[in-house]
Amino acid sequence: MLGLIHESNFQNKGVSKVSKTKSGVVSGRSAWGLVWFRFKKNKLAMCGLFMLAIMMLAILLAPLYVDYDLVYKQRIVDKFQAPGAEHIFGTDQFGRDLFARIIYGGRISLFVGLAVVGISFVTGCALGGIAGYFGGVVDQVIMRIVDMFMAVPAILLSMAVVAALGNGTDKMLIALSVSQTPRFTRVVRSSIMTLRNQEFVEAAKCCGTSSARIIFKHILPNGIGPVIVSATLTLGQVILSIASLGFLGIGVASPTPEWGTILSENKAYIRYYPYLGLLPGGCIALSVMAINFIGDGLRDALDPRMKN
Repeated sequence: MLGLIHESNFQNKGVSKVSKTKSGVVSGRSAWGLVWFRFKKNKLAMCGLFMLAIMMLAILLAPLYVDYDLVYKQRIVDKFQAPGAEHIFGTDQFGRDLFARIIYGGRISLFVGLAVVGISFVTGCALGGIAGYFGGVVDQVIMRIVDMFMAVPAILLSMAVVAALGNGTDKMLIALSVSQTPRFTRVVRSSIMTLRNQEFVEAAKCCGTSSARIIFKHILPNGIGPVIVSATLTLGQVILSIASLGFLGIGVASPTPEWGTILSENKAYIRYYPYLGLLPGGCIALSVMAINFIGDGLRDALDPRMKN
């Protein structure tokens, strides 16, 4: 009985298990299969997914085609070489290969960004789920703490945490996770509050289901759509925040490569050698643009008002 009620509610939210083909024949398709079907129809979203996949593969497979020693190897006689056959992206003021530094720097910019979103997502789901489900004093305490953190701009909060903990990738990971968790907590709480009084939740309570299981097995799966969209769009903001902290010199410390740090190292020479700014800046722009395309596609695919 519980399963039927749960499934019925899930379908009422617009994620139907069946869809019609062009010929009008109803074809079976799972809930997430229907989301993927809708997502594929968005050309910009698929383009963004393709761009992001290419960038991540290029970064992950970097040891197969780029020697890691080139990231730090200095050769002053080769400084400021324009992009060419020997150095695809040219060299910087120390003669270091810019292509190698950008490729390996993407590991921090992209994958630390993914880690930040993952940590913030899990923490936000836990806090928002507890606050939205139990309400009352628990909700008031959690949300007032969240409001205190949200009163400070995310980038300033990150800078304050980094200043307190010191430079380093791990410190930056903690700082950005702390600054992004309140946003997820708010989104999850709003989703939980719209679902906690539904029939399938009441049926689960009558069956003696624990509160934790109701939150994570019944409520969150039905309200996860807005949270996923928020996580995708937040990833683009986190990448920009990582680059901003690196550019300001309070993120990843030089000579460790990171796109924002590379821009900071070469900012005095960008006027005379534009490729030093255009190439790492272009990587930041392309990755954020691709992620935003994916987020827009997911928002449309998870929208119950979308037609099959």
